[in-house]
Amino acid sequence: MSLNTGVNYLAIPGPSVIPDAVLRAMHRASPNIYEGELVDLTYNLIPRLKNVARTSGHVAIYICNGHGTWEASLANMANRGDRVLVASTGRFAHGWAQTAKSMGIDVDLIEFGNAAPVDPDQIETKLRGCAADHYRAVLLTHVDTSSSVRNDVAAVRRAIDASGSSALLAVDCVASLGCDRFEMDAWGADVMISASQKGLMVPAGVGFVYFNDRAAQRQKTLDYVSWYWDWAPRVKPELYYQLFCGTAPTHHLYGLDAALGMIEAEGLENVWHRHKVLANAIWAAIDQWGTKGAMRMNIADPALRSHAVTALHLGAPDGLNLRRWTQDTAGLTLGIGLGMSTPDDPKGDGFLRFGHMGHVNAQMIMGLLGTVQAGLCALEIPHGSGAVDAAAGIIARG
Repeated sequence: MSLNTGVNYLAIPGPSVIPDAVLRAMHRASPNIYEGELVDLTYNLIPRLKNVARTSGHVAIYICNGHGTWEASLANMANRGDRVLVASTGRFAHGWAQTAKSMGIDVDLIEFGNAAPVDPDQIETKLRGCAADHYRAVLLTHVDTSSSVRNDVAAVRRAIDASGSSALLAVDCVASLGCDRFEMDAWGADVMISASQKGLMVPAGVGFVYFNDRAAQRQKTLDYVSWYWDWAPRVKPELYYQLFCGTAPTHHLYGLDAALGMIEAEGLENVWHRHKVLANAIWAAIDQWGTKGAMRMNIADPALRSHAVTALHLGAPDGLNLRRWTQDTAGLTLGIGLGMSTPDDPKGDGFLRFGHMGHVNAQMIMGLLGTVQAGLCALEIPHGSGAVDAAAGIIARG
């Protein structure tokens, strides 16, 4: 018997739950794209987007998803035939690397697997073995959405500086912006990419490339930058349409205005704290479930986990069966084990992910955990007791 009539809860790590305020802001007729309200709103978004990233640098807005921002960032950092170093801690660094290869950029990749962060010492050693200008950039994923690992951006910056390399530090914050603490200027990132559909709580379709003056100067040395991806006219437009190299993503902009207003009303430090508390509640529950049976978190050390997404292993076919039960019976959609396949589990059916990013609060997380608990019981999957109580204790202490 299905019990999922009502509002379904999409607890995947993006697209995240869209707030009603964002939906209301977007539910309107198309605006004038040449002057007036939309133009004023857009220019007002720029400093607010910078505040979320903690930067005084620049931000270019693109009509694309996160994969598009991979290409946009690379188009402004490297020529065909240049070389970048990619530090991989999961699936998405490989995607950025593949984008570079498809653009004719040479790639060296340091592989750290699916269950550990990057090692800055290995990056420093790699860079020390090369000429200072050997690499145009080091590409790093702050939070890998597949593995849920969180990397130390500031430590990688220190490693680059210690090596004497002139490489830019480019960071993928698609999963982390507006969820996990990120300090672009203080941590020394030269370029950062993100997108609208996760911590910023807006439908997919808008991407952001942040960059500092150092990266802007480096871009001027390139032989060629494609017209659409060129970030220079987007941050210093003579005419409004140059912000987007064409028609603006009108309704996304209205939604983004509402979403940023919600972040500002709560306060960014409070947003980060909320994500931290809710993540710890989830981890407390998983620890209890894992006292019996096969459930375990993919990242063992809590200090290395994202506060936006939790990847866990239950074993095949239990992971797949649990996801199907929560969705079909209870109206809760959990994330698949993306990029987590093994020789014994080629489809990654033994892995699943809890998305807890953006527009999420305590009662939603308690509902998620209670539903997962019901699924474990219904499917007779071995698990320890006291999980929901443990999570409640974390939330009660705030």
